[in-house]
Amino acid sequence: MPFRLPEYHPPDFSSPPLATAPTVRFEPAPRAGVAPDDYHATSVYPEYLHLRPGQWRLLTESRMDCVVVRRGADMLDVVEFRRLNKGDSVACGRGENGEEGIFIHPDGFRHSTREREKFAFRTQFTRETSFSIDYDELYDLLAFERDNGFILWVLGPALAFDRDAREAFTHLVEGGFVHGLLAGNALPTHDLEGALYGTSLGQEIYSKRDTRLGHYHHLDTLNRLRSLGSMRRAVEDGVIRDGIMRSVIERSIPYVLAGSIRDDGPLPEVLSDVCQAQDAMRSLARRATTVIALASQLHAIATGNMAPSYQVSGGRVRPVYFYLVDMSEFAVGKLANRGTLTARAILTNVQDFVVTLERGLRDGRGG
Repeated sequence: MPFRLPEYHPPDFSSPPLATAPTVRFEPAPRAGVAPDDYHATSVYPEYLHLRPGQWRLLTESRMDCVVVRRGADMLDVVEFRRLNKGDSVACGRGENGEEGIFIHPDGFRHSTREREKFAFRTQFTRETSFSIDYDELYDLLAFERDNGFILWVLGPALAFDRDAREAFTHLVEGGFVHGLLAGNALPTHDLEGALYGTSLGQEIYSKRDTRLGHYHHLDTLNRLRSLGSMRRAVEDGVIRDGIMRSVIERSIPYVLAGSIRDDGPLPEVLSDVCQAQDAMRSLARRATTVIALASQLHAIATGNMAPSYQVSGGRVRPVYFYLVDMSEFAVGKLANRGTLTARAILTNVQDFVVTLERGLRDGRGG
């Protein structure tokens, strides 16, 4: 059966307590970068603000842990604290059920859940959990999203350590299943190392055999790319002939590489200013309708904090799907504990995941 988006059910504002709710209170920001006391912090869920009697406004581009600024009479802007200007009109109130003119709506999509016994085994995701149905659902989702959404991938370097996984992901790019990419410095560095030397961290990416002076390869890669000035230049000059970044660049797929304190080099395109990197990541995260994070705990958490659980497009409210693929149960728990309550986990080796996913999509199992 073809994939269908779940129907969104807005709140009933004509029924109590919302029918008699007050309008939301706004207070001026006392100075740049500082919110007024009792500011309202946004969540991952759809949120409505009561602007005037009978008029509730849904936040259309939200993200968690931000504040709401009123622009003019009706425009609501969700911004980070650092973007506040002195005098900005900031929504205030900690109530979330309408009592202060703010209503958070976590059940808008009314996801169906399986009946659970009061006592049951395997109620939490672990490495022993079966994920066959998750793959089948993901095939259908991606087949739909390829033409109707924005699929954002968050990649850790492990994806570039294996020949088959690296090739499988390039096939996903070529098949139209990648609309945006977020990563750090390591993923492109090791992908480019694979293109130049056939190794990753000095090991052959198929046989895993060590190569002579292989520990220099990623540094030589960084040095070569820095001398050329950019990955795009390396692709255009024929220096990089295969791999993930080549396929992304050749198809003009937007990507953001956010640096960290531990980076070697880094590559020329890596953003080392954390605020600049966050702004660039959010520009893609706010477009995402499906996020798939592979073995990249810190970038996955960052993206989860930026991506709401819903998207508003053409006046329609739809869910944002978030998948985390990792071998670590801790990584899954960490993401949930950071507030990304809508994330779904597949606990497996990411190389196996990508190969299996690409094969299933290629065989037409989606849609």
